[in-house]
Amino acid sequence: MPASSISADVRNALATALGNTAASVYSYVPEAIIPPAIVVVPGSPYMEPNLINKAVTKVQLNYRITAAVAYNSNPGSLDNLEKLIISILAAMPAGWVVGQVETPQIVQVGASNVLSADINAYTYYTQTN
Repeated sequence: MPASSISADVRNALATALGNTAASVYSYVPEAIIPPAIVVVPGSPYMEPNLINKAVTKVQLNYRITAAVAYNSNPGSLDNLEKLIISILAAMPAGWVVGQVETPQIVQVGASNVLSADINAYTYYTQTN
């Protein structure tokens, strides 16, 4: 059995599940985004180890899932953001716990503004060798 990887087994798996939404999905911080977009980045704290008897390496991985839409008009952008958030919640795979959704904010990405909100979520990961 090949060694497991957080990148492949957690982030990329989540990005694949979120690929069913009508947004560009990034499992890393991209240089630029194409809205609507979903960006999966580590949360804080990122890893919470659970090393009982050190028999296995198991950690809780906290992530911030950022939903972003083009900021053209406030009411329309907010509606688009809310629709994207609901589609993200519907697409979350089994084994994930979703927490709160943070307040929307306007963020400048490159030369354009986007309206974004962060969704806090976590899952558990066990290292296999």
